[in-house]
Amino acid sequence: MSAPIYTPCQMIKKLVSFDTTSRNSNLHLINFVSDYLSHHSIESRIITDDSGTKANLLATIGPKVDGGVMLSGHTDVVPVDGQHWDTNPFIATKTDDRIYGRGTADMKSFSAIFLAHLPKFVKAKLKRPIHLALSYDEEVGCLGAPDLINAAISLNLRPKLVIIGEPTEMRVINRHKSVLSYRTKITGVESHSAYPDQGVNSIFFA
Repeated sequence: MSAPIYTPCQMIKKLVSFDTTSRNSNLHLINFVSDYLSHHSIESRIITDDSGTKANLLATIGPKVDGGVMLSGHTDVVPVDGQHWDTNPFIATKTDDRIYGRGTADMKSFSAIFLAHLPKFVKAKLKRPIHLALSYDEEVGCLGAPDLINAAISLNLRPKLVIIGEPTEMRVINRHKSVLSYRTKITGVESHSAYPDQGVNSIFFA
């Protein structure tokens, strides 16, 4: 049996057809990708969460050496509840050179394109590896990313470059604005409201 071949549009339609809203499991999509890779003789590693209902996927094409490129995408999408759609959000529909469907922009199309090009990667006689990485629950706090990173470290993967296919209006963004969190504790002195001068109101100082 020959390995399945998809055009980018066909693969986009396939990935969009999986309802991987963050509250749902993404295993049906992950298992599809794992089977697809297997048909092309590419071994993949599936990293599940504690519940066993969500999973990341890692795969390497080419030589097992340092360097190369990692192509990374998340599999989950935001809900469609309460939204008006002219088309079924889980059926990718092409209209006027645009493809409509939940996840077509953020960010199943990127993953679909690199998966559709898998046969070319396999035949390319690569000198450096191409790593494929799919994560879960990006939309609700990047919950799958730490396990994905730990798995890459355990496999001794050392890509020189990671391309994350988030929508950036087709411009390369080489940095992230990041996040800084801190906790501040203000301690006051308790007193009766009739005698505020005998206490210290922590709210005022905060």
